[in-house]
Amino acid sequence: MTAQKIDGKEIAAQLRGRIGKAVAGLQAAHGKTPGLAVVLVGEDAASEVYVRNKGIATKAAGMTSYEFRLPADTPEDALLDKVRALNAEPDVNGILVQFPVPAQISQQRVIDTIDPSKDVDGLNPANAGRLVSGLQALTPCTPLGSVILAKETLGELSGKHAVIIGRSNLVGKPVAQLLLNENCTVTMAHSRTADLPAMCRQADILVAAVGIAELVKGDWVKPGACVIDVGINRIDAPEKGLDDKGRGKTRLVGDVDFAAVSEIAAHITPVPGGVGPMTIACLLKNTLTAFCRQNGFEEPEV
Repeated sequence: MTAQKIDGKEIAAQLRGRIGKAVAGLQAAHGKTPGLAVVLVGEDAASEVYVRNKGIATKAAGMTSYEFRLPADTPEDALLDKVRALNAEPDVNGILVQFPVPAQISQQRVIDTIDPSKDVDGLNPANAGRLVSGLQALTPCTPLGSVILAKETLGELSGKHAVIIGRSNLVGKPVAQLLLNENCTVTMAHSRTADLPAMCRQADILVAAVGIAELVKGDWVKPGACVIDVGINRIDAPEKGLDDKGRGKTRLVGDVDFAAVSEIAAHITPVPGGVGPMTIACLLKNTLTAFCRQNGFEEPEV
């Protein structure tokens, strides 16, 4: 068996297109435009790229993009004051503070300060609690994207056994809840799980979100499974030689041994090009959702 690659780029592009059409329709009907504010503290190179890509995608969807860049030595209180000001700004429907933040700032205090109705990262405890309770909530983008990929690939998820490796608040816990909402039977696995490979072999849907490069081997996977690889890890790539500074080049891999697992699974997300593109698309989806709920508009189906 050679697994079918789940094309996250294409599925994300289709989702962004539907969001753009919905935004245009809402503008025509109500004369209002969704607005997303992204705050970056410091000059982390990877974060700079993420913020730039988010701004491009936001504008391409017909939304208003607000970017705020603060110096790395910004005090925590100053950042929290900025978040509170954005909470009060009616033209801002979604707020995202790019993580990680510098050491003097508590990430949790930032999350707690964002208005839950504008929390398009879905990390505020109010949204996490509502998700667990089966209530209307904004959902973390990467878990939402992962479940969309599984549904696009498999269709009906009801009754399937999903095993999630990783129990983080960012991915593991919310993706488990979303799959429960799809009527899956869900098993949470983690570093203390006894016989982790045997547990994974039970999965119809295996979600790897643990942050260990190529942890999941071919013999961990049930034949015909759908494997969603959330991991993004950079490893040495001696076969690529040296860069212009004489340093060894690297390459990106997931938490899954892609070559080995592709021989066993029926469907698998590549890294890059799988879950990653869905994260920004789902950020736009959450911004559209927040915009509609804040204004009392009917939410378009995207």
